[in-house]
Amino acid sequence: MTLPRRCAWLLAAVGFACTAAPAASETADERYAVERRRMVDDIAATARSTASDTGRATFAERVMVAMGKVERHRFVPSIEARFAYRDHPLPIGSGQTISQPFIVALSTDLIDPKPEHVVLEIGTGSGYQAAVLAELVSQVYTIEIVESLGREAAERLKNLGYRNVEVRIGDGYQGWPDKAPFDGIIVTAAAPAVPAPLVAQLKRGGRMIVPVDVHPGRQDLLLIEKRPDGTIDRKVVLPVRFVPLTGPGVREDGAGRK
Repeated sequence: MTLPRRCAWLLAAVGFACTAAPAASETADERYAVERRRMVDDIAATARSTASDTGRATFAERVMVAMGKVERHRFVPSIEARFAYRDHPLPIGSGQTISQPFIVALSTDLIDPKPEHVVLEIGTGSGYQAAVLAELVSQVYTIEIVESLGREAAERLKNLGYRNVEVRIGDGYQGWPDKAPFDGIIVTAAAPAVPAPLVAQLKRGGRMIVPVDVHPGRQDLLLIEKRPDGTIDRKVVLPVRFVPLTGPGVREDGAGRK
């Protein structure tokens, strides 16, 4: 099939597939559903291509089902909704972003979520990662340091029917001691070092995903596992790019300073 000239140029320039214009009778929800299925296919393809780094050529079926169910367009500003199911980050205001869908799926898969698990998220943002986790575990606790984002996310998650997510405004570096220990922890902003308070709040046998600054211009996504005897195993998953983790804990904790 010969592509229209304009579409062929776009395909070569930015790598997006050319699709026919939606039928007039097709609703927005139907279009988003199609785009969501395509996004899940893109995630699966990226998982295969990064398997040599991540060690995972496929993600758990439960995780992929959750990725296909959560409506990402509801977690981005309306002006960005048409891009919601493309596999890249998007701005959500206050200098923050919603993470790339592949990274959300990878991070979720790496903590090996189970229906009975209690999970902590650091960096609520718009609430998208929390919503994905809420489809998979018993309870999600999530902390956002930007008050406006945290309040909007809490309201959004409530309106979408997520009753097993609790949002707190505060310094995520210190975690949520009153709710610890956690079966899994996902940090969605880059820390200068692995936050010691979060490691302490991780249950034995639990897993934490955290992006960490390696040197200027380089971040690595780390998988931290707490063994049954309490010792820590640390593995580099792959290079990433996240917004920085902020808050007094980052500045005050000597382990978090360069």
